[in-house]
Amino acid sequence: MTQQPIIQRDTKGWLLQVWVSFGLAVFLCGVGLAYLPGQDLDRAFMIMGYMFCLSTAFFLAKFVRDNQYKKADTPMWKLVVYCAFALAMALTAWGLWRMQINETYKAFLLVSWFYLITTTFTLAKTLRDKHEADLAETRLSARMEARREMAAEQS
Repeated sequence: MTQQPIIQRDTKGWLLQVWVSFGLAVFLCGVGLAYLPGQDLDRAFMIMGYMFCLSTAFFLAKFVRDNQYKKADTPMWKLVVYCAFALAMALTAWGLWRMQINETYKAFLLVSWFYLITTTFTLAKTLRDKHEADLAETRLSARMEARREMAAEQS
């Protein structure tokens, strides 16, 4: 009888840390943006910038993971994904830099923004790892069931 392979899964502690970190980053960004002094247009620009960065970070993480072992996307899509992420980061940085607010407040917004981006990549990887482990487990179960059926037919 062959030994069943072990499918690597994240621990509950890691999953808790990833979700708490992401939630904290979203909360800190939300607080920073909710109490952002200045013009309404500046606040709207920064909220759009943070949302643009958040979504493009997920897109980039998915693109990199999808193309890890083999080319799955076209060169044009690669250009779109990388340019969108770079543009989101650059425009948000520019908006933050040009705002006429206290430097301490800018530092808070900058750190919470970077925290959001890093936790987004970590969350995307964690979710993808779970998906791949689920697929591997399903494939393994199907193979083992097929072997049991073949063994039952032969006996």
